Amino acid sequence: MTTIAPTSPYPHLLAPLDLGFTSLKNRVLMGSMHTGLEDGRKHFPAMAAYFAERARGGVGLMVTGGFAPNIAGWAKPFAGMLASSSAAKRHQQVTRAVHAEGGKIALQILHTGRYGYHPLCVAPSRIQSPISPFTPFELSAAGIERQIRAFVRCASLAREAGYDGVEIMGSEGYLINQFLVSHTNQRTDDWGGSYANRMRLAVEIVRRTREALGADFIIIYRLSIIDLIPGGSSWDEVVALAKAIEKAGATLINSGIGWHESRVPTIATSVPRGAFTWVTHKLRTELRAAGINIPVITGNRVNMPEVAEQVLADGCADMISMARPFLADPEFVNKAAQGRSRDINTCIACNQACLDHTFQNKLASCLVNPRAGHELDLVITMAPAKKRIAVIGAGPAGLAAATTLAERGHSVDLFDSADRIGGQFNMAKRIPGKEEFEETLRYFGQRTTLTGVQLHLNKRVDAAYLIAQKYDDVVLATGVKPRNPRIPGQDLPGVLSYIDVLHGQQAVGQRVALIGAGGIGFDVAEFLVTPAGHSSAMDLTEWLAEWGVADPATVRGGVVRPVPTPAARQVTLLQRKPGKLGSNLGKTTGWIHRAALKMKNVEMLSGVNYERITQQAGGLGLFITYGEKRTDATVLEVDTIVLCAGQEPLQELLVPLNAAGVKTHLIGGAQEAGELDAKRAIDQGTRLGARL
Repeated sequence: MTTIAPTSPYPHLLAPLDLGFTSLKNRVLMGSMHTGLEDGRKHFPAMAAYFAERARGGVGLMVTGGFAPNIAGWAKPFAGMLASSSAAKRHQQVTRAVHAEGGKIALQILHTGRYGYHPLCVAPSRIQSPISPFTPFELSAAGIERQIRAFVRCASLAREAGYDGVEIMGSEGYLINQFLVSHTNQRTDDWGGSYANRMRLAVEIVRRTREALGADFIIIYRLSIIDLIPGGSSWDEVVALAKAIEKAGATLINSGIGWHESRVPTIATSVPRGAFTWVTHKLRTELRAAGINIPVITGNRVNMPEVAEQVLADGCADMISMARPFLADPEFVNKAAQGRSRDINTCIACNQACLDHTFQNKLASCLVNPRAGHELDLVITMAPAKKRIAVIGAGPAGLAAATTLAERGHSVDLFDSADRIGGQFNMAKRIPGKEEFEETLRYFGQRTTLTGVQLHLNKRVDAAYLIAQKYDDVVLATGVKPRNPRIPGQDLPGVLSYIDVLHGQQAVGQRVALIGAGGIGFDVAEFLVTPAGHSSAMDLTEWLAEWGVADPATVRGGVVRPVPTPAARQVTLLQRKPGKLGSNLGKTTGWIHRAALKMKNVEMLSGVNYERITQQAGGLGLFITYGEKRTDATVLEVDTIVLCAGQEPLQELLVPLNAAGVKTHLIGGAQEAGELDAKRAIDQGTRLGARL
């Protein structure tokens, strides 16, 4: 049972929510996330452990990843589906595990419609989605009836499986949403044309589900309150649907934000916290004015209890949906209830191990918590024998290793030559829109203290010192150094390393060329085009204007032409490799970075050879050619050139330690200098710490 601190700072968040036939112990919903555990029978034990750990962490109600009600609704071939009693029996191990921990859980019914990545997908009209190569079959009236019956059957099977409720997925551009908008519903029968006809599918599914399941079953309806696509639902339509859904028997309305084909980011780290709670507030206000008291849920980029508490206190919603924050920390609610907010491992909305994994058909996890989704194979237990262990480098890899080792009972010394922990994260957090990375450093700072790690900052250790100390193991997490691109003239004044720029050690001119267009190049570009003192994660009004988000009461779908802030500098981003710049960026965030720089008029050049750098009147000249034949020689006249040409591992301690017979382990960037891969670094550090 969760112990609430006597003077809890979160009275709204931790208050119970009475649903009439049942009560939720707090206002926290763990929102639906597709983890991949839904897509195979062999994953059910892992899914049970995953949800049980979060139920134990105090969440009021959880929602599974989406399960299709039939084959036509698959997200992809053989994706998770609940359409038979035998399947319902498999789910019982999940619901029993959750109930044993005192939790409640609902199953999300997800019919992807034209978003389905398979040739059997269906939709209201035969219109292909921009995010799937398959053109859907247009549903006949009988086919629509079959889909409704499939939803109701799926809900009935969910109850048979022991779920406390279902969430009917009616937003994000999936099947039900496709019926609502004339852009995707061009029918002329009773399921198209007027809005009353277009919303029939949603209302019928909710009404018949309530009739079939009775009054004592939770039905959440996920309603798209702002589509963020041209020609999306009008505000009057959104409100009309919410009223009809409540009348049809929904228990809760959950706010859905944007279609998957929208060109507005909604959950990436650059999106301000609580960026769309104002839309939920707008809907809740209209419903209350009409005498409708159905609880309304809000979410999207609410990742700390302070934010959630303020949203509820402001009357924006009755409940807060947080999905990825429970990947990052399953103990989120318990820690908040105990007044331990600073101990929460905060979701930084990087998407690298959750959504990016999903799109790569991998099991989802979490960059800052590699145990997420791996509760059965990454188990932290007390060590059978206490060791003295030195960890060199207090970046993400070293912090993960040191704190995991100390948690298991080892005596750990953590050394770093810098005056603070964090390594490369101290540069990452300076990038506009990546301020959340500071939260990870706060968490690890707390954890080093709680686990008893002996932290030695401003201390550069050599091999002789480590050998003399006779440690049982030495973990080298020494990180990376910038790669030398060896361009003639790179030693001239005005040619800087990305480290010089991000640490603010050198002044940067107005015209800048960035050599290297990997993740670091894109980050430095964002840093340089953003006006000083501006934080895209903090100024909501400016962010909404920059991405063209408007009040849906004034424009259908809530999107208008973006009005970006002027760029602080003229930046050219170059790469040797031919093809699109940023092709190796994250699947779900790369397009955001490219779009953001395009709005700032950053010039992007690929297939470039860097011939030489020369001093020019009033600046520098970067001589470039193109392709293997080195054609089209050009001189870029700039004030500053920044080298972002990758990294190399720092391994200077490895050879002497191995020669002395010291048991040595290499992790993170010291092992492999990728694109500052914090996901791999923290995973390696945690797994090494769990097994030593």
